[in-house]
Amino acid sequence: MARRLIASGSRFEAEIGYSRAVVDGEWVFVSGTTGFDYAAMTISEDVAEQAAQTLRNIGAALTEAGASFADVVRVNYILPDAADFPACWPALRAAFGDVRPASTMIVAGLIDPRMKIEIEVTARRRA
Repeated sequence: MARRLIASGSRFEAEIGYSRAVVDGEWVFVSGTTGFDYAAMTISEDVAEQAAQTLRNIGAALTEAGASFADVVRVNYILPDAADFPACWPALRAAFGDVRPASTMIVAGLIDPRMKIEIEVTARRRA
């Protein structure tokens, strides 16, 4: 199977030079994704809503790649403020609670101060 690039329509992908996701064989690599609603180019001030929107964005990329949250084997969470992480847990549990992928939470600055969470996933599509 050939390598396939997936775009979300975010202007950042073209401006920076990356893809929302890359499908390479059975693997799907979803770039760090934030809570922007790319249709409206808006972002909520609430970290829990950002987490939910981030997961919707990731879900759309996984679907286009022929995968789902059930296929996720690795997830990385990046938050500027560790104290915000617990507010995200309900949305994260809804997406990953039954899947239980390997995960890491990192505290680091994000490119836009409005961003309160960024999530990156790796999935392996099942035959």
